[in-house]
Amino acid sequence: MKATGIVRRIDELGRVVIPKEIRRTLRIREGDPLEIFTDREGEVILKKYSPVGEMGEIARQFAESLNRIIGHTACVTDRDTIIACAGAAKKDFLEKALHPQMEALMNERRSHQADTREGKLLPVLSEDEDGMEYTAQTVVPIICEGEPIGVVMLLSRELGAQMGDLEAKVCKTVANFIGKQMEQ
Repeated sequence: MKATGIVRRIDELGRVVIPKEIRRTLRIREGDPLEIFTDREGEVILKKYSPVGEMGEIARQFAESLNRIIGHTACVTDRDTIIACAGAAKKDFLEKALHPQMEALMNERRSHQADTREGKLLPVLSEDEDGMEYTAQTVVPIICEGEPIGVVMLLSRELGAQMGDLEAKVCKTVANFIGKQMEQ
């Protein structure tokens, strides 16, 4: 565990403030759910809760199916991180942080499709990690109870690759299914 040197007191209602620097670093926003754990040494552990992450095995199976059928790298994310990925670029994407533009797209609840001809490819990974090596993308938000909780995306590194209606419909189907599962 990483020591921060920051000490906070618990108030009379049992609350403690998580310092702004830590919230910013871990991308914890107001209203984000946190899981609370304790370990044998008496430490209290706060972990950002990911509802999509709870469906990790299903998300992995969807990503593998999309990759096998469509042939492009397939990813399923929560609001911050890629939680499932299948395809040639799996090691480059899995468990990496999303780029703020991807988060903005998610918050706008809109889909995005582009390729290198149009020059409108969105960066997928955070600024430090995204090499923009892909040539085409389809991104569809996962909506649960009216709120965006992640995205389903297809990415290609093939020269001249294009994404069309088929890719958009397949991503929408997977996103809708995951969103409905989360509502139950």
